[in-house]
Amino acid sequence: MSDADSDDLFSREDIIFAKKELLEINHLPDHGRIVGRDDEISALANALNPALFNQSPSNVLLYGKTGTGKSLCAKHVSRRLVDEADEEGVSVGVAYVDCAQDSTETQAVQTIASGTNTTATDISIPDKGISTSTYYKRLWRILDEEYDVVIVILDEIDKLENDDILMQLSRAGEAGKLERCKLGVIGISNKIKYKDRMDERVKSSLCEREFVFPPYDANQLRSIMEARSDAFREGVLEPGTIPLAAAQAAQEHGDARKAIDILRYAGELAQTENAATVREEYVKKARERAENDRFRELIRGATPHSKYALQALAILSLDNDEDAFRTTRVYEVYEQVCRQMDSDPLSTRRVRDLLREQAFLDVIEQTRQSGGSAEGSYTEHRLLEDPQVVKKVLVSET
Repeated sequence: MSDADSDDLFSREDIIFAKKELLEINHLPDHGRIVGRDDEISALANALNPALFNQSPSNVLLYGKTGTGKSLCAKHVSRRLVDEADEEGVSVGVAYVDCAQDSTETQAVQTIASGTNTTATDISIPDKGISTSTYYKRLWRILDEEYDVVIVILDEIDKLENDDILMQLSRAGEAGKLERCKLGVIGISNKIKYKDRMDERVKSSLCEREFVFPPYDANQLRSIMEARSDAFREGVLEPGTIPLAAAQAAQEHGDARKAIDILRYAGELAQTENAATVREEYVKKARERAENDRFRELIRGATPHSKYALQALAILSLDNDEDAFRTTRVYEVYEQVCRQMDSDPLSTRRVRDLLREQAFLDVIEQTRQSGGSAEGSYTEHRLLEDPQVVKKVLVSET
């Protein structure tokens, strides 16, 4: 009998994890497990509180870097609102849109309509095949028939192709699109400068309240992970494991997602090696994997040529003592990357635009330099990520 046919091919007992789902990114924890965000939760609840009285909630924009609890708090407060409104006899619905996935107006409105449609309606929301305007007409019907108030959460709102859906949602009431239902929007962005790109009409109606979520410090990250430590079997975590994971995440980003990822990956490494405990050495190995995954998520949806330009900047950063480079130098290496990938390079102007987009996403930093009267001014580009990580991830994806 071969090894593959033996009875012990699969392990029937997980000696490391007890409730691994507590360490998943999309897991919405109980209120007691949400650490360090009491003020933000209270402020957001205050903005949505009018919904309890069947009144229009405030529109809200949440800012903060990745992993600072924005989506977590928005989902938690919305879920609590639905429950408490129900006790008051007010029907509140919530629709969640991941704008990185549903970036077009049609995709976003279809997702909202599908998320709020119930079996009680006879309204059909197909995945495709109808116009954007028809999706809107059906959405307004659903909201008026089924709800007193609806909260729409637009996560990674900066990934939307344009402001059209923001215009529709933020002005649905005053435009007469809705007769009974009141609509509130929670926009979530990792980009503090996102509002500067908004249409002025949208800005005036959408940005009624704005809250900035600061990065977590090491103590908060430690508390977050300790609140989820029962994801592991009792006695599996060594004493220094959580403090080390918290210190690493706080030192670089203050990112709770990354801290939790490090902890989960460390457990998986211990599992792979059939270890009895999750030791600090596994945390150190897990950090690299978490960093790679974090950058991979950061460039999700980037075009091939955006990745070639970033790869060029990473190569320059690794091969030189300085860390900031003029557009012309980046473009020269970008052309070499394109040749290696058997791809025709874009124009210098287009690559400059791609780099500007990456600066908006906080992947790189751009500074304007003066070269004196002879040279004039020029732009320098500097990676904000570890160039080793950038190169490794981009090479693996091409």
